[in-house]
Amino acid sequence: MKKTILFVSLIVAILCVVCNEKCFQKKDIPPGDKTFSDYTKYHEEALKYCKSNKLNSSFYFLIDLSIHSGIKRFYLCDFSKQKITEKYMVSHGCGSFFWSWDLSKTNPNISNEKDSHSSSTGKYIVGKRGISQWGIKINYLLHGMDSSNSNALKRNIVLHSWDAISEEEIFPNGTPEGWGCPAVSNTSLKRISTIIDSSKKPVLLWVIK
Repeated sequence: MKKTILFVSLIVAILCVVCNEKCFQKKDIPPGDKTFSDYTKYHEEALKYCKSNKLNSSFYFLIDLSIHSGIKRFYLCDFSKQKITEKYMVSHGCGSFFWSWDLSKTNPNISNEKDSHSSSTGKYIVGKRGISQWGIKINYLLHGMDSSNSNALKRNIVLHSWDAISEEEIFPNGTPEGWGCPAVSNTSLKRISTIIDSSKKPVLLWVIK
């Protein structure tokens, strides 16, 4: 009888440990369901910037690199609806880590330096559409408008798609990391390109962390 009680107690203890571990992991999951109101100060500044620089003032793109790369963090923000209307997966630069791995999925290095292989924060104006060797073979030049991303053109930082990027969230895994370009899935870029190409004014893309 004592052996049976001891065995049952051991099983209960193991189950408690497993349960607590799962609860901890669930609690530890970074927020991935951001709302428009979470970025109010950015929206206000973005709208002023768009109006003063004659950009499209109906919407803009916002990329939040503070969010785990396995979660959708590339947002289409609609000013009039005051809503994030679409979300996409997006990669960041690998920095000193291995290309195409996800070793900096929780904390990407930020740099404006050439050959840093890192992403740069700041405001970008989405420029001319071009031909890419990646994904669906199209890209968009990104004109860095701040001191933090002023070397974007020199670094060949463009918006493009990449076959390695998932359409769906893959947390706790991270998105494969490139050399600093914001790369999205092929399906996402098809949608994004439609939005950009149909705009009568240049579009703002803002990368934050």
